Amino acid sequence: MTDVKICGLREPAHVALAAEAGARYVGFVFFPRSPRAVTPADAAALSLHVPVGVAQVGLFVDPDDAILDEVLAVVPLDIIQLHGHEDPVRVAAIKARTGLPVMKAVGISGPEDLGQLTDYSLVADLLLVDAKPAPGAALPGGNGLAFDWRLLQGRRWLRPWLLAGGLTPDNVAEAVRLTRAPGVDVSSGVEAAPGVKDKDLIRSFITAARG
Repeated sequence: MTDVKICGLREPAHVALAAEAGARYVGFVFFPRSPRAVTPADAAALSLHVPVGVAQVGLFVDPDDAILDEVLAVVPLDIIQLHGHEDPVRVAAIKARTGLPVMKAVGISGPEDLGQLTDYSLVADLLLVDAKPAPGAALPGGNGLAFDWRLLQGRRWLRPWLLAGGLTPDNVAEAVRLTRAPGVDVSSGVEAAPGVKDKDLIRSFITAARG
């Protein structure tokens, strides 16, 4: 059954709903420019609504050690997600510093980008295969963009991976069918407005992905 990650959660009710509906991962965004950003204190409060068995993922973009330390001092994260330009050396350093598994996001727009997935699979514990943002985009992810999923057909990597980018309740089943992705990640695709999650969309997405 496909694993599901609901990212960019900011409301306790949405955290509880995602877990109840069957999400394996819930994501908190620590990137101030994002409409889904939360503070360490916000995330600490949200974490109280995450049941045992659901992994808490913290999304960071090119974080320095200070912000990692600040968040981890109060939020019981299970996984660090890196969604910036962190190179393999930095990924390995963050993993060693925090003692936590690291999920590395890799933006894909064409076959020339696929080699990065092999490189990062040597140091990361999980991969997030996302759509590459458009040049000049304000956000590295959560833009509602998709890429050609056929690029992933028949491909395997050393690590578990999740598919992201432009996924919605209407297309996630087809995306899984085409790519055989073991997991999927959604943020904007279950929102009524940027940063505003919709309960019905969350529930519908998880049902479609796992079905």
